Parts: sequence; C-alpha cells; structure tokens
Amino acid sequence: MFSYRAIYVIVLREFTRFFRQRSRLVVTMARPLIWLLIVGSGFTKLIDDGSGVHYIQFILPGIVGMTILFSAIFSTISVVWDREFGFLREMLVAPVPRVTIVFGKLISGTALSVFQGAALLVVAPFIGLSLGFYDFLAMLLLMALAAFAITSLGLLVASFLTSLEGFNVIMNFIILPMFFLSGALYPLSVLPFYIRVFSYINPLSYGVDSFKHILLPGTGRLSAEFPLYLDIIFVSVFSVIMTFSSALAFERRK
Repeated sequence: MFSYRAIYVIVLREFTRFFRQRSRLVVTMARPLIWLLIVGSGFTKLIDDGSGVHYIQFILPGIVGMTILFSAIFSTISVVWDREFGFLREMLVAPVPRVTIVFGKLISGTALSVFQGAALLVVAPFIGLSLGFYDFLAMLLLMALAAFAITSLGLLVASFLTSLEGFNVIMNFIILPMFFLSGALYPLSVLPFYIRVFSYINPLSYGVDSFKHILLPGTGRLSAEFPLYLDIIFVSVFSVIMTFSSALAFERRK
C-alpha cells in the first residue's frame, strides 16, 4: 500500500526546502518569540487571577499552538506550488499509490511543525515554567498529534486549490479564526456561548488545551479547561477524518 522510499524522499525534500529558505526559517522562529515577549510581557502587568500563573506563562501553550498552526498549514502550500509548476503532476503519475504522497506530505508537515514547536519550549525555564524530561516527551507527542491533525486539514483544502493566491486567501480566512478561538490568548470560558460553540469544534482548541495540561498543571482560571483524554480523543478523531478525506481527494485528482 505504501512506498516507504517515496515517503522518505518527500519528507527529505520538504526538510531540505525549509532549511534552504533562510528567510522562512528566521520568520517562523522569530514570530512566536515576538508574540510571547511583547504580548505576554505587556498583559502580564494587567492580568492576575490569583492562581500564581502569570499571563506570559499562560500564553506559552497558545504560542506553541500558533507555531504549529502556521507551520502545519503553510507546509501544505507546497502542494499548490508543486501543482502550479508541474512537479505534483510528475508525482501523481509515478508508479506509487497516491496515498503515499498524502502520507509523505502529512509526515513532513508534522515533523517540521514539531521541530519548530519543540524549539520554542526552550524559553519555558526563562519565564518560570518547569519542564522535565518526561514533560518534554509528553509535549512532543501532543504536538505531533495536533500538528498531524492541522496538516491533514491544510492538505485537504490544498488538494482543491490551483493557485498560490487562492491558497493564501483561503488559509488566512481559516487560520485567524482557528487561532483566536483556540484559547491561546484567553480562556474559552470568557467568550459568549454563541462564539464558544465554534471553539468546541476547533481542533486547535483541544491541542492548546492539552499543552496546558503539561505546561500549566493546576485548576486555576488560566489552566486547562477540558480533560486531557477529551483533548486526545477529539484531535485523534479529527486527524482520522481529515486524513481519509485528503487521501480520497488526491485519489480523485486527474
């Protein structure tokens, strides 16, 4: 069913492309730090819920989620790029199952997102958060799950688009609501119910919440809002649905 060599080639190609684009590397690493330092430092002086969790600590799981969101979604832009310049056509006519291409893109997008999210965890001790070895491993697993889910969503959308301009418009329309409705910058409980409903169907909400279980253990207002098992189940089910949908969309491509 799978061609593991083909998957390896796709993943290697995406990593090579990422590290060769130095401007993209710098921007993707600098953006979350800017959000964390500017937004976090500013609002820490204004927000204190009495739980001992500072706002700059509260938004770290959200900024990790933002990093994964941007990285996972925009890793799928290569599908549109390859279609526009003909490389995707060559992959589609190659003697490998099309589902192999889907999994190659999913694995490469997930791996790149986890790499960038893990790099951001380096700042945790500097803002007063303790992150042990097993906590770090748990974060890697949860980040991989969230990244896989979001990459599969991006891949499904990208499979129907034919231009980079259309991809950028559609993805920005998806990314911003997903981020602001994820609980990354404020607890979901402060949102009106009619808006909170959309947060409950947002996979990033559960991804960010799972990160809070590791980085912000406790029961305060600025801690996790869902049980960890619910976070994992929702993101896992979403991943399965989006993966099958992406594979089906690619199988039907001419």
